[in-house]
Amino acid sequence: MTVTITAFERSPDGGKGLARDTRVRWALEEAGIPFEVRHVSFAAMKEPAHLALHPFGQIPTYEEGDLVLFESGAIVFHIASRHAGLLPDDPSARARAITWLFAALNTVEPPILELSTAKILEGDKPWSEARMPLVKDRVRARLAQLSAHLGDADWLDGAFSAGDLMMVSVLLRSRPSGILDEYPNLSAYVARGEARPAYKRAYEAQLRDAIAAGSPG
Repeated sequence: MTVTITAFERSPDGGKGLARDTRVRWALEEAGIPFEVRHVSFAAMKEPAHLALHPFGQIPTYEEGDLVLFESGAIVFHIASRHAGLLPDDPSARARAITWLFAALNTVEPPILELSTAKILEGDKPWSEARMPLVKDRVRARLAQLSAHLGDADWLDGAFSAGDLMMVSVLLRSRPSGILDEYPNLSAYVARGEARPAYKRAYEAQLRDAIAAGSPG
């Protein structure tokens, strides 16, 4: 049964692998699942056909027969739970990997997204300069805690899992700020994720799509 996901027709990240469809592409590549990508314009994302797939008018979505999913975390969890390689067989290890997937989205990503919002949408506000150090410190607080947990391990809990896939995807969004570089073990952790063949295939596909669509680099 063919899997179809949606992605930006013109990705705002210019093919840097930061759009959330990259997470889903990566999971599908890790699982060895062939898939098709349907590109959606910003205008089409707000039209009834897409809203029927994603009620909030965003990407990615996932279609597999009659099953339609939205939210990158839910999609990655669905892929990981049904295909070998992204979640451990041991029940306890599996539960921990799922915990890390949720931690990436619920605990680590929010302050990173807040920083992006502060720079892109609030950078011209009169109070922006005074607020920015506080926003950056909230990112540092989370990364310091994550760094302490990771230590010198390769992955968060034993072998690579969907938890690592999601955490690496989230941490990549902090790289443009330079804060990730303040934590050498986290930088190395992200680099290990980027070095995985499945990630490379997902990244290169998203980059090709951005170039074909003429997205800004």
